[in-house]
Amino acid sequence: MSDSSPRRVRVRAPELVGKGGWLNTGEVAYSLAELRGKIVVLDFWTFCCINCLHVLDELRELEEKHRDTVVVVGVHSPKFAHEAEHAAVVDAVERYGVEHPVLDDPELATWKQYAVRAWPTLVVIDPEGYVVAQHAGEGHAHAIERLVEELEAEHAAKGTLRRGDGPYVAPEPEPTVLRFPGKAILLPDGDFLVSDTTRHQVVELGADGETVVRRIGAGERGFVDGAADTASFNEPQGLALLDDGSVVVADTVNHALRRIDLATGEVTTLAGTGRQWWQGSPTSGPARETDLSSPWDVAVFDGRVWVAMAGVHQLWAYDPAEGTVAVTAGTTNEGLVDGPGAEAWFAQPSGLAATPDRLWLADSETSALRWVDLDGAVHTAVGTGLFDFGHRDGAAEQALLQHPLGVTALPDGSVAVSDTYNHALRRYDPATGEVTTLATDLREPSDAVLVGDDIVVVESARHRLTRLRLPEEAVRVEAVAHRTQRAATEVAPGALELAVVFRAPAGQKLDERYGPSTRLLVSATPPELLLGGEGADTALSRVLELNPAVPEGVLHVSAMAASCDDDPANEYPACHVHQQDWGVPVRVTEGGADRLPLVLAGMDETTPS
Repeated sequence: MSDSSPRRVRVRAPELVGKGGWLNTGEVAYSLAELRGKIVVLDFWTFCCINCLHVLDELRELEEKHRDTVVVVGVHSPKFAHEAEHAAVVDAVERYGVEHPVLDDPELATWKQYAVRAWPTLVVIDPEGYVVAQHAGEGHAHAIERLVEELEAEHAAKGTLRRGDGPYVAPEPEPTVLRFPGKAILLPDGDFLVSDTTRHQVVELGADGETVVRRIGAGERGFVDGAADTASFNEPQGLALLDDGSVVVADTVNHALRRIDLATGEVTTLAGTGRQWWQGSPTSGPARETDLSSPWDVAVFDGRVWVAMAGVHQLWAYDPAEGTVAVTAGTTNEGLVDGPGAEAWFAQPSGLAATPDRLWLADSETSALRWVDLDGAVHTAVGTGLFDFGHRDGAAEQALLQHPLGVTALPDGSVAVSDTYNHALRRYDPATGEVTTLATDLREPSDAVLVGDDIVVVESARHRLTRLRLPEEAVRVEAVAHRTQRAATEVAPGALELAVVFRAPAGQKLDERYGPSTRLLVSATPPELLLGGEGADTALSRVLELNPAVPEGVLHVSAMAASCDDDPANEYPACHVHQQDWGVPVRVTEGGADRLPLVLAGMDETTPS
């Protein structure tokens, strides 16, 4: 038993409630009482969120290693309206290979009970039903592993640990040709190449979009180069044809760019190490030696392969001639800010399309269509920020999209947008500044390919390619506007203490060997919300000055902390980076809170019991 155990804060865990019910349990509904004796890790996630997908992958090893003592429960807590649909959650659980029970909580009931403020958040509940830790963001798997080992020893000694199988029941596999395909391109011979994302393959289909010509990849998660039948991918997405006739693949969960030789089917690695990029990693260098983060799409623009680096909210570029990669736009802060590439903010860029003078991009978390010019400056055509979305046509400045994943250049200079969560294909015309709807009733379209007078849509959640005639007339739809349903935090005007809570995991300490090990960046939308306290510093707490003349807005908070093993005898201690971005909607009201705690890791000492 760790000597820190008696000092551990313990809060009774609220019940797990969700109107959507339970998935991956064989239709059995569970209460916390029925999980007593197990170490329960609640993963508050939503399927649009790239950081949530990173955490799903981080948890896989923990789940496997501690399968007889740990039960991971995904609490699906939607951001977008589409994510509150039960069928969409069912799809997402299969799409991302989630192998633990999931509670579908469309009304955020359990999220509110646990006072969660960010996607993703992990909460650890001990075998007696008490909350013992909370972690926001990525990079916490090692800390949770250490805590799990402590809890195993402590509760085995007390007789309160129950070993054995958990409640997970695997669903039956579905026999479709494709399974949640992501992106597609047209090959020179008229065939299609499609990323069969959930099957971890790239598939060549005939000109009919249905007949399988060949499959490239063994069909299991992996990162192996070689022949078509032995090479492996991990949830591949974007595809782009190079001048030499080969294809670049955004191998998303491998954090890599791969190359397929179309003549032989041979797969090689162009860029990435297989490790995820973290703050402080190099942002340029030899392609095979530089870490990437969830590349989601690729397109050839201005002589280079541009990469929608969804995992860090940036654009990168791969230079085939030099064999190098480098950041081309984005600061890693999540949001919507235009301007020179080095100053722009993105939010999970997920789709790219190049024309001679513009690189168009679908910026999914801001529900925006944006573009980069030949000078590298970033512009927004449609979209306003992280919290406004919907389905509304008309003038671009008031039009709304909902988490688009794809964009396709059309011959007349306009673009088609795969408006994923609206199940629609939309069109933006730069000449008129108008947004229209081309087609509806498409189930989670994630990309589209122009073929003559037709457009072939990747209907991801219908597991197929769907051919449409490009309509001359737009489809009329009733306008719908949404805001993210998270309640705003009421804060008092004037001084607000922002406190990011971070406690280094047991056996670790903050890494101060090369300077400060923490970083805090604060900004606001609108900027006028903050009269003071914005900007970057190393302390994890500071006083913000809120403008009483601005009634509501969003505080953008980005925190990072690095901790290392606390063993003086170890010359090369293992170190870990913990990081999270919060977008906190606030309403400035008299009598509101004067302290805003955000838990990065640990427990806030003011948390009510």
